[in-house]
Amino acid sequence: MTTLTVRLPDDKHMRLKALAKHRHISINKLMDELSTQVIAEFDAEMRFRAMAAKGSIEKGLAVTG
Repeated sequence: MTTLTVRLPDDKHMRLKALAKHRHISINKLMDELSTQVIAEFDAEMRFRAMAAKGSIEKGLAVTG
């Protein structure tokens, strides 16, 4: 496991701390969950773009129409 130091404005740190407390988890766990979510969104977008690059505009429009 790696340790990562992140510099944040004090107000953002306080808001993240409050969010973690609201969820009954540590800030470390919150950051782990948030980073997992962002990576999953990025992976989905990359898969979509790869599929779109191989696709057909006509077939795509036929699905929506």
